[in-house]
Amino acid sequence: MPNRRFLFLLGSSRSEGNSELLARRAAEQLPAEVEQEWISLTEHPLPEFADLRHDTDHVRPTGGDAGLLLDATLAATDLVIVSPLYWYSVSAPTKRYLDHWSGWLRTPDIGFRDTMAGRTLWGVTALAHEEFEVADPLYGTLHHTAAYMRMRFGGVLLGNGSKPGDVLADTAALAQAKTFFAREAPVARFPYETGEPA
Repeated sequence: MPNRRFLFLLGSSRSEGNSELLARRAAEQLPAEVEQEWISLTEHPLPEFADLRHDTDHVRPTGGDAGLLLDATLAATDLVIVSPLYWYSVSAPTKRYLDHWSGWLRTPDIGFRDTMAGRTLWGVTALAHEEFEVADPLYGTLHHTAAYMRMRFGGVLLGNGSKPGDVLADTAALAQAKTFFAREAPVARFPYETGEPA
């Protein structure tokens, strides 16, 4: 089995925000042999996604930010969506990145869905609320994405914070960060599914 390679996709509009700080605390616990790549989605912005599925084949991006993100995604065994809770879901750059998966699914010769099947999707988010159930839509977005792609889902590490650095005072979140990536990540399934995954 190849070494694990974690891709951390930073979806915040500010650098070193609370979600990123929490993700870095969790990443510190990964074994030294685990490769890590960190990409800011605001520093590598994708264009608005154009849905061409009924019009033409998508062309594989070979350069620029789209090519960088596709190649990094395909190379990762573990993808970590690091996004603050924006209006109860993922940030706009994060949503745009996931929208581009729709195009990559229809891009010839990369077998995007087959490649991603069995890999693991994780989430890390900071939110101003202390009532973490308000992040359920974000959780659902990531879980259902993993289910559709036949990926494993490691869950979402949640921390409380609004002003920069606030999350470092969330002792419960910091404690969970120490073992977050060590948890078992089962194959994700939609709530209506039963039996073994296809």
